[in-house]
Amino acid sequence: MKTYTFTEKKDTRSGFGAGLTELGRTNPNVVALCADLIGSLKMNQFIEENPERFFQIGIAEANMMSIAAGLTIGGKIPFTGTFANFSTGRVYDQIRQSIAYSDKNVKICASHAGLTLGEDGATHQILEDIGLMKMLPGMVVINTCDYNQTKAATIAIADHEGPVYLRFGRPAVPVFTPEDQVFEIGKAIQLQEGSDVTIVATGHLVWEALEAAKVLHAQGISAEVINIHTIKPLDYKAILDSVAKTGCIVTAEEHNHLGGLGESVARVLALHHPTPQEFVATNDTFGESGTPAQLMEKYGLNSDTIVAKALKVMKRK
Repeated sequence: MKTYTFTEKKDTRSGFGAGLTELGRTNPNVVALCADLIGSLKMNQFIEENPERFFQIGIAEANMMSIAAGLTIGGKIPFTGTFANFSTGRVYDQIRQSIAYSDKNVKICASHAGLTLGEDGATHQILEDIGLMKMLPGMVVINTCDYNQTKAATIAIADHEGPVYLRFGRPAVPVFTPEDQVFEIGKAIQLQEGSDVTIVATGHLVWEALEAAKVLHAQGISAEVINIHTIKPLDYKAILDSVAKTGCIVTAEEHNHLGGLGESVARVLALHHPTPQEFVATNDTFGESGTPAQLMEKYGLNSDTIVAKALKVMKRK
């Protein structure tokens, strides 16, 4: 069994800030827009180095999306930044009409996604954004797992022609993916090879999946762990190749079980390889106030739940 360790924890939003800073130095067409949350989105260094390429829109997220769409007409590559709730739910009409329908080259970068925004509570948390964004024709949807992967994804999406939704978070989480990785949109990453059960996870749940695999290994169960960082386009082959070996699957995400990664995987299985599946996700609910750790525990978004679902799904084979 391959062992993953980490020497530090860092927030994924800082990975976005680092990636944006690097793009500022290497791609003169990259511009950034923010809705009054520069510090939260870690945009400070990009702004210091490229003040003429930054636009502070203020608390006017819908206007930010429309401006970003307009900037693409002149060949710019706009990166918008605000909380995930305000990046999607508040501005869905502008994204649909001005960005997705027109296939504009806008990168919608969303911090503080899911429950782990924490104490700000349900009005600021969002657990339905993946579903909202993946339903838009032509929209790429990415949900990264750690600092290094977020930095690599931020850099990679600048080269993708078309709209992208990049989702990341607020809390410090283990940094366990390579610093020098090359991010490939739509290509899942097998982290652990196994033969008894497949665990596919996205975002903050990837590390929890690896921790669950350790517990299962101690019980004599071989779990295959796959990092699904790109939810759309989804890597069908990685999923189907894995379930062909294991015969069952658990999906894990910091999102509602309706509309997220789990449902996308279920569709693949229904069409190509019907397979027992269990879901680790929130159960059609809004969030609440609490620390990220408390909320992940209360809503079962952790390694303990992944282990329990793996044991359950194996009995359904």
